[in-house]
Amino acid sequence: MNNKVRALDTRRKTAPALDTPTDLGTDAVRDISAKLNVVLADVFALYLKTKNFHWHVSGPHFRDYHLLLDQQSEQIFAITDDLAERVRKIGGLTLRSIGQIARLQTSKDNDEEFVPPLEMLRELLRDNKALVASMRVAHEVADKHEDVATTSLLENFIDEAERRTWFLFEASRTHKSDL
Repeated sequence: MNNKVRALDTRRKTAPALDTPTDLGTDAVRDISAKLNVVLADVFALYLKTKNFHWHVSGPHFRDYHLLLDQQSEQIFAITDDLAERVRKIGGLTLRSIGQIARLQTSKDNDEEFVPPLEMLRELLRDNKALVASMRVAHEVADKHEDVATTSLLENFIDEAERRTWFLFEASRTHKSDL
């Protein structure tokens, strides 16, 4: 089999119906898919945490924070399909369950009954920064395997996450009027 072109190969562990033809090698598909699945698990976890905080935010800045978190959760959820479809386009397999997300996610859940609003924003800021770091690792792996489509996709998602981080940073800064 040509090193650059992987045809349908029924010897693989992937069911033949799911074995998407790609010009990426087996190692590339495995490595890139693994990193993208971790990113995807963290994206789902961040989406749910952002929604949780959106539903439970309170206080004098309620409206602003509520709308910010709703907007950010929509943006986060919007990338899930692109990430999962990228894994499938290159011939990999992607997430199948909440349990798999829990096993792969690197971000911590927050099940507290009450979280002060500024702590919510700061926690989401840290989680978005961690997501950017994870995306950069996935980008390096994709770049190593010359997968320009994955690197391009991740570059846009990194930019969006950095923007969310910036907004959360600015919204979480304390001012004398907040004390």
